[in-house]
Amino acid sequence: MKKIIAFAGSNSSTSINRQLVQHTLGYFSEFDLTFLDLNDFEMPIFSVDREKEGFPPQAQQFIQAITQADAIICSLAEHNRSYTVAFKNIMDWCSRLDMNFFHNKPMMLMSTSPGGYGGGNVMKAAHSFFPKCGADVVTTFSLPSFYQNFTAGKISNEDLHNEHQEKIQFFKEKALLGR
Repeated sequence: MKKIIAFAGSNSSTSINRQLVQHTLGYFSEFDLTFLDLNDFEMPIFSVDREKEGFPPQAQQFIQAITQADAIICSLAEHNRSYTVAFKNIMDWCSRLDMNFFHNKPMMLMSTSPGGYGGGNVMKAAHSFFPKCGADVVTTFSLPSFYQNFTAGKISNEDLHNEHQEKIQFFKEKALLGR
């Protein structure tokens, strides 16, 4: 059975990106699913001085989880037009251990936000940078205006729901069923 690792790029217990990832995983029930909580990978803020003291075990654990997967689904929160500090710190530590820390795994990259741009800035940054870290970004999905378009645990806007479904089907065909 193919294994999917999923995470939200946020450490908030009320993360809307976590809600989007968990909703999305409901359409992958035929696969072995593991959700990574970024709170389980909390580490000191990266610095070259701290790196000289050694690497936190959580960085290796994050990379190991990715390595064991066949595919990745993530949804990134946007803080000040970029990654959250929690996720950026994980990337900083992991990239120092292995710049290819996504290990060429196919990825469904998503984002959502309360605003109408749907995390578009962080999505653009990740779509450009993640391949340099070994991510094979197969498809992307952005959900704008989360609180208007996601109700009762699902995407309530019909057009966005249909787009989400199309992206899921495409990801399954290209990343999981065809490999």
